[in-house]
Amino acid sequence: MTKTRVVFLVLVLIALAVVGASYLIQRSGQLPLERKPEDLSVRVVCALPVEPFVTQAAKQFNAEKHTLDGVPIEVSVVPMDGLVAMRRWEREEMDPLPTVWIPDSRYLVELVNATFKERRGRDIFLTGGEYRTRPIVTSLFSWGIWERRDAVLRRKFGDEVSWQAIHDAAIAKGGWPELGGEPEWGYFKLVVPNPRKNVGGLMAMVAAAGEYYQKTRIDVGDVTNPDFQTWLGELMGAVTDFSSLGSYSAENLALFGYSMGDGGQLLEADLLVNMAGIQTRWVEPMVIRYPKYITWFDFPYTIWMGEETTASEKNAALEFERYLLTAEIQRQALSLGLRPASPEVAVDAPDSLFVRWQDQGVTIVVQRTTRMHSPDRDVLLALLRWFDLNVAER
Repeated sequence: MTKTRVVFLVLVLIALAVVGASYLIQRSGQLPLERKPEDLSVRVVCALPVEPFVTQAAKQFNAEKHTLDGVPIEVSVVPMDGLVAMRRWEREEMDPLPTVWIPDSRYLVELVNATFKERRGRDIFLTGGEYRTRPIVTSLFSWGIWERRDAVLRRKFGDEVSWQAIHDAAIAKGGWPELGGEPEWGYFKLVVPNPRKNVGGLMAMVAAAGEYYQKTRIDVGDVTNPDFQTWLGELMGAVTDFSSLGSYSAENLALFGYSMGDGGQLLEADLLVNMAGIQTRWVEPMVIRYPKYITWFDFPYTIWMGEETTASEKNAALEFERYLLTAEIQRQALSLGLRPASPEVAVDAPDSLFVRWQDQGVTIVVQRTTRMHSPDRDVLLALLRWFDLNVAER
């Protein structure tokens, strides 16, 4: 036998001995076959309107000590507006990287996914399969208007509250008296969230454009039309102070009442959860009306599928998604003015805010079928640019 062959056989025997010893040690329990993490962290970046719902569910989930393959799962929730989150994703400024993103609407997920697909050559948010994007609750835009002012607008412009009626009220030179209202009401004051701080403000402008053009899909040419820009400028000029409205317009409306505004198109859930505060603090209640062109928000649970998170972390995120969609947790959404995504939970349950505030105009089943389509990136950027140049600086 040659010297080279002897050396080779010795090396093979040593390797086999090392593998065998390692196996015996692992079987004896002195060393685990695979090192398991102390816990699996699921970090959820969540849209502002559903943050209370998700945070409440996360606390309950953590208290129940859920595990995956024997490893504890710990869920943390970070509130963040959808547009802010979109910009951070696209600039790769999410640090630490979330396991899950729940934005206001699915179209934000599609925009971010398109950006990353160009960079990485594959989807990082999925639309099919086990890890697909799925809504956890829904809500929609509705008009919230003080009851007496609503009665005046309906006498003047008809039963259906529209953006055109709001526009005409906003430009009435004689203010509320010209419309048939009280002199002490002054001029019509519109409530719209700040588009730079709340995706609802941007979508309100999209909804206004839809009614202006009488169509459900708008493009950049519609936004840059000088006649439309003049009309939109007159409309947005009725907002008293965007800086004071901030990210929580309905909450501020409940706190500051008539001085904050006479009415506006806001998220139904935000209006419902603040309705009791409005009734307590102010003499006249607020009514809810539904627009002709409906804007839905589906709050999709979106799992990051990049290599930055492990398979176990993705599966832990899936466990929390399943938990959010259980009937018990979905019922909790009703007390926060959110419409459950689960078909097992009825909107008109006894403890539902939708039942409690039906006398104020809340509709259990919204019959409107004219739904606004989600805007593309160019439309969003054009509207934000218009806002920055024409409204934000005043």
